[in-house]
Amino acid sequence: MDFIKQPMEIENRSMEIIAPYLSGLQLGEAETKVYSRIIHAAGDVGYASIIRMHPQAIEAAQQALKAGCNIYTDVEMVRTGINKKKLASFGGQVKCLIADDTVAAMAKKIGITRSMAAMRTFGSDMNGAIVAIGNAPTALYEVLRLIREEQVYPAVVIGIPVGFVGAADSKKELENNAIVPYITVAGTKGGSPIAAAAMNAIMYLLDNRR
Repeated sequence: MDFIKQPMEIENRSMEIIAPYLSGLQLGEAETKVYSRIIHAAGDVGYASIIRMHPQAIEAAQQALKAGCNIYTDVEMVRTGINKKKLASFGGQVKCLIADDTVAAMAKKIGITRSMAAMRTFGSDMNGAIVAIGNAPTALYEVLRLIREEQVYPAVVIGIPVGFVGAADSKKELENNAIVPYITVAGTKGGSPIAAAAMNAIMYLLDNRR
């Protein structure tokens, strides 16, 4: 059986297949590349119509990366999917506290999810940083509360939690926020690979060496 074996050739062919589904969306070059990587990670061209991106999201994320920002995530799957070597080349690290014993104890004590407790623990450390949420709607709700009530202002929030309980509503609230730029996906779709793909796409716009 004959099939494509070279990784870059596979990726390039995938982008060629995706391109027609983006042609009518009036996207800039940078937006097209982020959309394409999200769709590639999902294996679903239906994402083309449900991706939501603030006009300043890519630029805000790039400026934060150039300043050496950290990325704060809700779960290990997002942290694992982000290209940490590339991020380190800009001076940043990926932070995740979902497995931290102190966070688990806090969550149990006050009756919230561990992902909420993790975001609350990060607190003001997220100022000027990038937040990437791919699993827990409760984590996104907590970040939005911190923005609204405690003046914690990340550079951008990549909020793409997945599921049938709270995911669509939390992402809609992110889209409606008037304070922090965002990248999200409408409805129940999403997940850790999608959030990581969006984050990696932005880094590759700055430096596409692998």
